[in-house]
Amino acid sequence: MGTCNMASAASRFVLSPNNVACNTSSPSSKINNMLMTFPTKKNNIVNTSRLIVRAAEEASGAPPETAEPPPSPPEAEAAPKPKPPPIGPKRGAKVKILRKESYWYNGIGSVVAVDQDPKTRYPVVVRFNKVNYANVSTNNYALDEIQEVN
Repeated sequence: MGTCNMASAASRFVLSPNNVACNTSSPSSKINNMLMTFPTKKNNIVNTSRLIVRAAEEASGAPPETAEPPPSPPEAEAAPKPKPPPIGPKRGAKVKILRKESYWYNGIGSVVAVDQDPKTRYPVVVRFNKVNYANVSTNNYALDEIQEVN
């Protein structure tokens, strides 16, 4: 069994091979090859599977000279975009439920959170003092299913 210098191949898994063979094509080569064989047992027949690991040594310190500097962003993209106005009622606001099939229909609850993603179907989370049959006191509603009250 031989050993290889695999310090540059930073991996997050550890293999325990039965047979390890390392080869490099030349002393100045920057690629290390490692061949591992693992016996597997299937239906009382021993098969050998192979795993070949190749690791290239990383450049020390300076980036390669062929790399170009990243392009500077255009002036139009440099200015930050203004934030869109917030969607829905503010946190803590009292709302009346307009969804007819809801347990809390025509009831009053307080807003816990509002998802600001416009693609969310039910962005408003409302908490109630009264629990439903499943012992739940919160539910999500669409913007058109609630009405803010004073």
